[in-house]
Parts: sequence; structure tokens; C-alpha cells
Amino acid sequence: MLCFQILKCSPVTQAVVTRNYAQKAKGHHRDITNGPGLGDFIAGGANPSETDYVGNLVKKSGERLRLPPWLKTEIPVGKNFSKIKGSLRSHKLHTVCEEARCPNIGECWGGGKHETATATIMVLGDTCTRACRFCSVKTSRAPPPPDPHEPINTAVAVCEWNLDYVVLTSVDRDDIPDGGAAHFAETVREIKKMKPEMLVECLTPDFRGNLECVETIVESGLNVFAHNIETVEALQRSVRDPRANYKQSMSVLEHAKKFRPDVLTKTSLMVGLGERDDEVVKVMEDLRAIGVDCLTVGQYMQPTKRHLYVKEYVTPEKFRHWEELGKKMGFLYTASGPLVRSSYKAGQYIGHVMS
Repeated sequence: MLCFQILKCSPVTQAVVTRNYAQKAKGHHRDITNGPGLGDFIAGGANPSETDYVGNLVKKSGERLRLPPWLKTEIPVGKNFSKIKGSLRSHKLHTVCEEARCPNIGECWGGGKHETATATIMVLGDTCTRACRFCSVKTSRAPPPPDPHEPINTAVAVCEWNLDYVVLTSVDRDDIPDGGAAHFAETVREIKKMKPEMLVECLTPDFRGNLECVETIVESGLNVFAHNIETVEALQRSVRDPRANYKQSMSVLEHAKKFRPDVLTKTSLMVGLGERDDEVVKVMEDLRAIGVDCLTVGQYMQPTKRHLYVKEYVTPEKFRHWEELGKKMGFLYTASGPLVRSSYKAGQYIGHVMS
């Protein structure tokens, strides 16, 4: 049983206590008024510098890392965000931005101050036949068949947005003989038919290493062929689905470049999964050896509790190092930063390269 004892104070003591409390309350009110607001905590504005951050950046046994300030993003808002979301729903389309819970969705869809509108459309449905341990896209051994109207609906939607650059990607469809390559390529052709000047990037699966499927995509009229290597060679099996692997992904990128040398090739690498710096350098060297033109490097973010833990939060300083190294190695561009993803501001980077 809990007991509470009531203390009686003299009138003089009560007056002193009341005065001290009033002074403290006034001080607290001043601190609250001058302190950070809700927006600072959402955007990380209260403590934006990596040099000021005193939290642990490398995971220890039994510990969950706190999110450092440079990885906090704004809540998606704005008229362009609402417009694109409404258009996607009306045309029954999916985006990897939503399915993979991308942290840049507000900025890329128009929530940022510059109101840029860039969305990565995901064709062949929203359900993947693989189960990579870093990805939150739905999985199934037998997803619903692709929507035959999806290519034309996609073309109509992206032309409605009046874009100059669009990224198409897809889930893995190992249940379809060609992995969905023909459906993917048809979507590109429909877009080019409606707006020939639009630049199209295709971020493709590996098609189980079937290089004929790669040729189908490259011949579709696209401008940029992308396929993500995802992580360093040593971590492939623990991070990706067993049907994916380092050599297979490298062969896809290499064949695309050999088949159409005029098409830009691109890939993306996640860090913070426990890789060593020398392993990252090795990936970059391997990519340049097969002629990959463009590289993005970004922080792995755990999408749900069921997915891989973040082993390390890489500092912005280290990302700047990877970007400088990429330039020295000869990549046409290296986009490297904590919130960079494979399609992050792709139009701006590619537009600069092609201008």
C-alpha cells in the first residue's frame, strides 16, 4: 500500500515557495519560447551538424542506434505532392517512392521549396517475387498478373505532369518467363510516342541474368539504363534475395553498355550495412572497369522492424569523400549523401551530364 504524508508549512515558508516557483516558471516559459519548434525536430534543424552530434554512429550488441539529425526529413506536403498522388491513384499506378518508404518523397514529389516534381513509377504491379532483407515492397511467389493497360496509363500520367525526365522501375517478376521485360519496354515506347523529347531512365531487375531481357529494355528507346548493385560483394547474400548476386548484377550492367554504348548506365550502392571502406572502393573500381557511367551512394535506412538493422550511420563527411573519389575515378556523376537514393533528383544530375 502506498502512503502519502501531508506536510503543513508556515505562512512565511509558503510565500517563499510560491515566489521561487513563479521565478522558475517564468524562466521555463522563456526557454520554451526561444527553443526549437516542432519543425526543427521534423527537419533536424535543431542540431544539423555532424560535428555537434554526440550519439553513437556504429551499432553495438543489443543496441538500437538513434537517428542522427542529418537523416531527419520534412513531412511531405504541398500542392505538387497532392497532385501527383491523386494522379497515381486515378490511373491505378504504383511508385517505388511509396512502396519502399523513401525518405525523399516530399521533396521529389514537390514538397520541397523548389517544388520539383519527380516520381519513380513502378510497373508490373506492386508485389515482388523476391524478399530482399532491406526492402519493404510486398512479396509473393505468385503476384497478380500485370495490368495490360499499365503501359498506356503510365504514359498518360507522366505526360500530365509535364515532366522532362521520368524514372521507371519494377518489382522482380520471376513468375513471368521474360521477367516482365516486354511489358517494361512497352511502357517506355508509349511514353516516347506521346512525348518523344522526354528523357526516360529504366531502373531494372536482373532478370535472373537473362541478357536477352536486358537487350529488350535497352532497345526500347530509353536514355538511361540503371540496375542497382545494392551492397558490397561480401554482404550480397545477407542483404539481397539469394536469386540476386554481385556477378549477375555486374553482368547485366556490363551487357547493357556493350549492347548500346550510347546509353548511359547507372547503379546505386547502400552503406551502413557493415561494409568496410576498402570494400566500397572495390565496388567502385569494378563498376568503372565495366564502363558504368553514373553512381549514387546513400545511407541504408531500416524500413520496418522486420528488416535488417542499420549497422552504422555514415557521416555526411564520409559521403563527401565517396563523391570526390567517384569524380577522380571518372564517373560522369557521383551523387553521394545520407538521403541520396538511386532516383534522387535523377533528372537534374542526368540533365547536367547530357547538356
